[in-house]
Amino acid sequence: MCRCNRWLAGLLLTVSTLLNAAPQTVVVMTSYPEEVMTRIEDGFAQAHPGYRLHILWRQGFDALPYLLQAQQGGVDVYWAPSPGNFARLANAGSWQPLGISLKGLPAQIGGLSLRDQRQLYQATELAGYGFAINATSLGELGVPVPRDWPDLLDPRLRGRIALPDPGRVGFAPVLLDIVLRAYGWERGWALWSELAGQARLVTRGGTLVSDEVTSGRAAVGLSIDFFVASAKANGEPVDFVYPAHGGLNPAFIAITAHSQALAGARAFAQFVLSEAGQGLLADADIRKLPVRPSVYRQLPADYHDPFVAAGLGAYDYGNGSSRERLALISSLFTHWLGMPHEALGKLWARLHAAEAAGLDVTAIRQQLTAPPLDAEHAEAKPLLALFAARQDQGMTQAPATDADELGRREISWQFQAALHRAEAARLLDGLGQ
Repeated sequence: MCRCNRWLAGLLLTVSTLLNAAPQTVVVMTSYPEEVMTRIEDGFAQAHPGYRLHILWRQGFDALPYLLQAQQGGVDVYWAPSPGNFARLANAGSWQPLGISLKGLPAQIGGLSLRDQRQLYQATELAGYGFAINATSLGELGVPVPRDWPDLLDPRLRGRIALPDPGRVGFAPVLLDIVLRAYGWERGWALWSELAGQARLVTRGGTLVSDEVTSGRAAVGLSIDFFVASAKANGEPVDFVYPAHGGLNPAFIAITAHSQALAGARAFAQFVLSEAGQGLLADADIRKLPVRPSVYRQLPADYHDPFVAAGLGAYDYGNGSSRERLALISSLFTHWLGMPHEALGKLWARLHAAEAAGLDVTAIRQQLTAPPLDAEHAEAKPLLALFAARQDQGMTQAPATDADELGRREISWQFQAALHRAEAARLLDGLGQ
């Protein structure tokens, strides 16, 4: 009996030791692709063998409702380039303080805040918006490399620009906002109206914009730097230009308020922000812009350093635009410029022909470039609240209906856009165009 008790005690001790030695699971929700997460997982496992990551993949529009549910679905860490989600979830009390060292990490770059004031979430990397270019195609067209947004209206580029559809491509609404903030609501909308009227709309992810450029179907594509860097690393004929009025999209990391693996969650966040983690994000196969300035000293001389660029006046565009504003301007683009894209393109072609013939097209331009709303109404809280409620429910791509207030607004925008196009066509007819 005594030997039996000793045997049982030994067995329990062995089991207890094995359980204590087993890595603790840390649940990380992210939208990063598998090739990125595999590199990060391997690096984290070497640095912290006592933890094991369980990756839960969710795009931004699906992550939000998931993390708003009870107990946040068992997630410990949220890490994604979806800035609006972090602010919304902070307001919902979904985060707890990171509780890690942020030494060596600036709180600001240009107009962009890199962390929440309460240190509930911290930027981990940046992606730069700009122009994917095919130098050969530009040379054949006789077009210099575009340096800022108005350069894209060069007549020689008509039909040779790839524009991601903001209603379907997740990163594209920020492109709209950069221009609207840089040039003002009316001038910015006029630029987008004309650009949309002479561009090729790309309705799926960012790599397809690069494909349009590398194939030569487009000479310029509006994109994010890492999509282009990946294509260039694979030998494709494409380069990237950071425009004078540029913007950065930060990825943030946060720890959930209901995390059941707090120590592991903090260890993961600290690793991502460490020299080693930041170095992995800058790897040639991943090509992100680190938020730890010291890492750039280890990178090739031609690697874009946003901290240096910001010191020279670039990146005034900040993160003052809410996810509701981005959703609003995306919807305005869709219903005013995107859905009637083919008809819009024909009208702009007729306008340009009349212009080339020396005819006065001022009134026609006014019809085609008038914004759907003025700047004041675009900031109206009741309207933005309608978009907030829609986003909290996840991704909805159903056609606009009159069943709800937001749907009625969108139908109204479609109707008003049709009236403007009809008047533009009437005026063009009057000019014999």
